[in-house]
Amino acid sequence: MRFLPVSLTTILVELADLDETLALFASLQSDPVEGIEETVPAARTLMIRFRPEKIGAQMLAAQLASRDLSAKVAPSDNLVEIPVHYDGEDLADVADLTGLSIEEVIRRHTESEFTVAFCGFAPGFGYLVGGDPALHVPRRQSPRTRIPAGSVALAGAFSGVYPQNSPGGWQIIGTTPVKMWDIDRDPGALFQPGYRVRFFDMDKTNRTVDIPAPAPDRKLPKNDRPHFEVLAAPMPAIFQDLGRFGQTGQGVSASGALDRGAFNAANRIVGNPVNTACLELTLGGFSFKSASRAVIGITGAPCPITITAADRSFVAETYAPVSLEAGDVVTFGQPPKGMRCYLAVRGGFDIEPVLGSFATDTLAVVGPDPVGAGAILSLKGEKSGLSSVSINEAPAFEPPATGEIVTLDVVLGPRTDWFTQEGIETLTGQLWQVTPQSNRVGIRLSGEVAVERKDSAELPSEGTATGAIQIPHSGQPVLFLADHPLTGGYPVIGAVAEYHLDLAGQIPVNAKIKFRPIGPFAEIAAKNT
Repeated sequence: MRFLPVSLTTILVELADLDETLALFASLQSDPVEGIEETVPAARTLMIRFRPEKIGAQMLAAQLASRDLSAKVAPSDNLVEIPVHYDGEDLADVADLTGLSIEEVIRRHTESEFTVAFCGFAPGFGYLVGGDPALHVPRRQSPRTRIPAGSVALAGAFSGVYPQNSPGGWQIIGTTPVKMWDIDRDPGALFQPGYRVRFFDMDKTNRTVDIPAPAPDRKLPKNDRPHFEVLAAPMPAIFQDLGRFGQTGQGVSASGALDRGAFNAANRIVGNPVNTACLELTLGGFSFKSASRAVIGITGAPCPITITAADRSFVAETYAPVSLEAGDVVTFGQPPKGMRCYLAVRGGFDIEPVLGSFATDTLAVVGPDPVGAGAILSLKGEKSGLSSVSINEAPAFEPPATGEIVTLDVVLGPRTDWFTQEGIETLTGQLWQVTPQSNRVGIRLSGEVAVERKDSAELPSEGTATGAIQIPHSGQPVLFLADHPLTGGYPVIGAVAEYHLDLAGQIPVNAKIKFRPIGPFAEIAAKNT
């Protein structure tokens, strides 16, 4: 096995094949290593995030290298049968690539028994292995920007079903009406690692298909209790906390506040317990009316804040508690610097967690609903266990403005060997402009010179970390933020150091990024065991 650096707290373990990967994953599940926080299995790698204060990278590598990888994972008793209309856009192309007829492609797919090797990319997306080797086909050269939910597809040695509308590059051979991901189901993902899967042709059988009814609409909160009424939200606000952990088995990543330092400061300002949900506001224009007395705190990007009462209006400060009376209207202006601010209310918002967290993952569509104009946000109000408000908070850094140059430290790896020396020098030697296509999933960058790869080979899907810098075929980097997919199929040339992730979350469009390489894991990356 090889140990490759991902970030300051994450390594990638590269193994010979999927069997070894699953064997090591099973070994760590049955006999955990203290200090490992999260493990993401993929085609022939495990991405492992650890706590450096509990275990060092070298000691972790040594413990992993001693594990027995010869044991085979026993097949599951669970069999999931998926009905398919074999009407996919790429079915004819798959037939051409394999040299088979369309009928033969369908026959071989329906006669195969697959196993869910691991989940990733999106919640409920299972990577299925064990199909007929004749159906192994490459990804599309040009990925689609939107693949409909329920699309049954092939890529390399894998088969899979897209659980929601999303971009993707797999070859679509059919569609299924079965819902692969349902947050109101337990578990939410129909495919779980180890499950066996078979597909059958809906157009050639009389078998009935049990399609679950849609979940009932969630009840709207009553407005006869303390609440905020949202008056304007040009960009919907979203609830966030420090992240959703322990759900990688279903393909669900952590998400969470992009500027964690600002998030924590907002809760301290109003005396809330750690990790109380806040609203993350992007840019300006958000406005709400308070129906009762409340104390709020605003941190992050320095938005101008106006409080309008019945008889007067005044400007409020960020990083300080603000007292509201019933009827007060709070309006956020455009921040001159940064992208996001955090709104906390003393006592917290009265919302329900989703999979144990209040974080809203915009890519996976997991978490509380986005907050738009007309929403009623119920408040918990004053309660026991609250601390005193904090009047000594200050931003951890000065947020960058449009046009400014922001320097981010980057740990090179794990796939620097997929790039030429000129490509690596391009990444760290030139400025990269933040494009308008950036969002919570990632910052899309544009540079005069593309990052040069050694070849156009396909990388088997592997885990991706927050801060990872992925290089698609265009050579223009994408810096993954909190809502990134759990796994990806393009090589990662480096990752932003954890201490600069909050800063990355505040970089506005048209700012420029300079990557400064650091390399604490170089000695481990060179080891082969």
